[in-house]
Amino acid sequence: MGMTMTEKILAAHAGREKVAPGQNIWVNVDVLMTHDVCGPGTFGIFKKQFGPDAKVWDPEKIVLIPDHYIFTTDPHANRNLEILRTIAKEQNLKYFYDAHSPAYKGVCHVALPQEGHTRPGEILIGTDSHTCTAGAFGEFATGVGNTDAALVLGTGKIWLKVPPTMRFIFDGPPPPYLMAKDLILHIIGEIGVDGATYRAMEFAGDGVLALKVEERMTLCNMAIEAGGKNGIIEPDDITLAYVKKRTDKPFTVVKNDEDASYYSERVFKSADIQPTVARPHSPENRATARELAGTKITHAYIGSCTGGKITDMQAAARVLLGRKTAVPTFVVPATMEVARAMEHEKVDGATLKQVFESAGAQIAPPSCAACLGGPPDTFGRLNGREICISTTNRNFPGRMGSKESQVFLASPYTVAASAVRGRITDPREFL
Repeated sequence: MGMTMTEKILAAHAGREKVAPGQNIWVNVDVLMTHDVCGPGTFGIFKKQFGPDAKVWDPEKIVLIPDHYIFTTDPHANRNLEILRTIAKEQNLKYFYDAHSPAYKGVCHVALPQEGHTRPGEILIGTDSHTCTAGAFGEFATGVGNTDAALVLGTGKIWLKVPPTMRFIFDGPPPPYLMAKDLILHIIGEIGVDGATYRAMEFAGDGVLALKVEERMTLCNMAIEAGGKNGIIEPDDITLAYVKKRTDKPFTVVKNDEDASYYSERVFKSADIQPTVARPHSPENRATARELAGTKITHAYIGSCTGGKITDMQAAARVLLGRKTAVPTFVVPATMEVARAMEHEKVDGATLKQVFESAGAQIAPPSCAACLGGPPDTFGRLNGREICISTTNRNFPGRMGSKESQVFLASPYTVAASAVRGRITDPREFL
């Protein structure tokens, strides 16, 4: 019996010819990522366990990306940044993308691939649940807690249980009014937020391979919203072109064995899926945009690792071109690269930035911003009983700020269409 991609990557990093779901194994880690929220705690545990003068296992395999609470006067958030600066200097870390400096990048899950840190066949561990985003590049990527990450800092290894693989196949290219967010919300609505607990979620079929790399990232990003250990997509020419443009480091492409065994397989007809929305207060609380048509909103938010990539901005701009927003609309590019692209990428002669500004949207510098709530002065934060439709990935109570607020999750198309009407709107009305 053959192995899945996830099993083959883990086996290779454990020095074994074969592994099977349920096995516990030590694996060697290729990259460890941490940010301003978890980095100080992770390094604190590392020093407690390995000694105050201990050095990390490999200063070139650690990526430090402050991104969560950057543009705030909050003293605790600012203190975390100072701690990261001290750590980066002490440990002589090669990849520290310091905030408020020319090195600053923005949201870690989008910055990692843009800066060449995501490569097929590797193992990427991050102190953030949405680290699974990088599975779009054919690697094993997962989020862990600070204690596990501290162990990686000291040893370069982590103890993992091999997950079984659930395969989700999309048959046929998605219609032009659908985005990856619709596809993944449809899946989560089918299986629930615990439907893939500690399993690999593999996305396959010509419907997935028709997607751009950034859209594939959206699929893998939200694997964790179904409880998945990791999301993964088999690399193709599109993947390799993206990766080779951003790094010259060698890597090994891993694909499923023909006789690989899967926990389950589900097939979806892409053309049958509708623009999809997750109602408060869970990503599994699925409805179609048409079913919710007319539902009043008070805010719209376009940003985050799931909805702040350049493809997301292009989609939102196509809907907002020549129109005005009816509610406060917040636009937060995920990274500096996206922000720069917004100044020259055009829709019918207007740059994306011009489209958003003409529509009345407010634009902020790249960061996680209100996706994780943040301090009271965080851009776009919900501070009362607002009803927001957002391109982010979670809508639990208090996720974007106030626990009294409500958050609907949707694609950039649907969020932009809803921003224009001031109520939830199927984007096909504008496309």
